[in-house]
Amino acid sequence: MFYQLYELNHAMMAPFRASADAMNLAWRNPLNPWAHTVVGRSLAAGFEVFERMTRRYGKPEFGLPFTKVDDEKVAVHEEIVWRKPFCDLIHFKRDLPAGSEKGPRILIVAPMSGHYATLLRGTVEALIQQADVYITDWIDARMVPVTDGDFDLDDYIDYVIEMLRHLGPDTHVVAVCQPSVPVLAAVAVMEADKDVCAPASMTLMGGPIDTRINPTAVNQLAQDRPLEWFRDNVIMQVPWPQPGFMRNVYPGFLQLSGFMSMNLDRHMIAHKDFYMHLVKNDGEPAEKHRDFYDEYLAVMDLTAEFYLQTVDTVFIKHSLPKGEMMHRGKRVDTSAIQTVALLTVEGENDDISGVGQTHAAQTICTNIPEDKRMHYVQPDVGHYGVFNGSRFRREIAPRIIEFAKAHSKRGQTTPVKRIIRGGKTG
Repeated sequence: MFYQLYELNHAMMAPFRASADAMNLAWRNPLNPWAHTVVGRSLAAGFEVFERMTRRYGKPEFGLPFTKVDDEKVAVHEEIVWRKPFCDLIHFKRDLPAGSEKGPRILIVAPMSGHYATLLRGTVEALIQQADVYITDWIDARMVPVTDGDFDLDDYIDYVIEMLRHLGPDTHVVAVCQPSVPVLAAVAVMEADKDVCAPASMTLMGGPIDTRINPTAVNQLAQDRPLEWFRDNVIMQVPWPQPGFMRNVYPGFLQLSGFMSMNLDRHMIAHKDFYMHLVKNDGEPAEKHRDFYDEYLAVMDLTAEFYLQTVDTVFIKHSLPKGEMMHRGKRVDTSAIQTVALLTVEGENDDISGVGQTHAAQTICTNIPEDKRMHYVQPDVGHYGVFNGSRFRREIAPRIIEFAKAHSKRGQTTPVKRIIRGGKTG
């Protein structure tokens, strides 16, 4: 019922939102003499803030038509190369100059945690300059009809395995945040089966491998409540007329509310500053605010079975680090991973996955040789900075590329140094 009320509220706000948008345009119109005054800009700013705070944000575009390869601008084309009801696999195909190498083939597994894969636009943008990049584009659960069946954590792992098999040997997989657990499980399953399509390397970034280590507020919330609480309080049915009508989901707007409440003061200040930039006609900071919140406020629903199984397995029972995680009735054995190189990356100020939680993968993967391991902690970044922003482009992305090249199955030459923190080697 709560989801239906949310939809009703959104529909009731539609005429007010449309009026605010129209008034914003009127007060910004250069033919309006008041548009060039503080009063006019103040009114226009207020209408824009209201409209943006009450709209529903649709799925953004990646918007990466070009990249630079060997200092030459080349075109980039998005191609869907693999498709299932809950995920598309997108390939960023580049028109490479003659003689240029494709670079390592990298599969980025985007988080299925409320935001669209476009949240990793900066990740893709940094990597496609030197790599052949693919990314999982998870589908909003409310857009998938119930006739297409369920989707749980086991299905997620199966999807990752199928995509790696589709791409073939010598693929390097990069898991950002939430998918660190299912990707590690998928690699363990493939290694146990001696699958020739097991990745050459896997990079786990800001992921909750073991949330008992340095627990954050998000981890504590899951730990303090039984699974029944989540089933009774956050699982809802998709309302009509959405394609996924009657599907049980964890709504994206609830996930977003939770994340925003963690830093509510920061978001309030950001919107106040946005208003002031509009009043002062300061265009660049205002545009950066629009770009960030256009992405941040665009959310998707998760299937109930995937969400509940993830909460139970990862955050309540800690099944993977305990060696108790199951996939299709078989125990996931991380000690089976022997040939896949492992890079773990953490942010020093991460308030979603605390420092040490991702590094736990190094501990539970006991049979990976030392020359195939690397761990890096990026100073002065939070969760978002692990996969986006200037420090990611300058410090983290080059390490991912170097690690992938060093552990390519096409021929490894010099092993990468095991970087531990802020450029220190160990």
